[in-house]
Amino acid sequence: MTPQDLVVRMLPPFAGWLALAALALPGGSPLRGAAVTVFLAAGPGAALIGLCGPALRVRSARGPVERRDPGFARHSDLLERTMLAVFVSIAAVMTVATVLIATHTFSAQRVLLALALLTTLAAFCPRLRASPPSRTRKGSVL
Repeated sequence: MTPQDLVVRMLPPFAGWLALAALALPGGSPLRGAAVTVFLAAGPGAALIGLCGPALRVRSARGPVERRDPGFARHSDLLERTMLAVFVSIAAVMTVATVLIATHTFSAQRVLLALALLTTLAAFCPRLRASPPSRTRKGSVL
């Protein structure tokens, strides 16, 4: 793993702990709101999508028949991972908040703490390996 990969991998947990530390700022502080919003919008999803990154890269996007944009596959894959990170983050926030509400222990600090721990755990987990696409015959069911 290169140092650049390590920095990219540790960025979401760092954002989570920074958002948790930002709760010490005054309630109406724009810095507090920005740190928490950025983390909740993309942090947990980026860490969880990073786990399955190699598996997502097995099949790249296919462009239109006439290739006008040579970087279509790269741009399309980046957009896909970005949108997945946002939607997985929202799902993680909703799941953690629902669990805390159901157990009558809901608070903003607990939601951020649980998500920061989840993000840190996901960042330290080994990446899933990509399995080669299965080869099936033209007429087979699978």
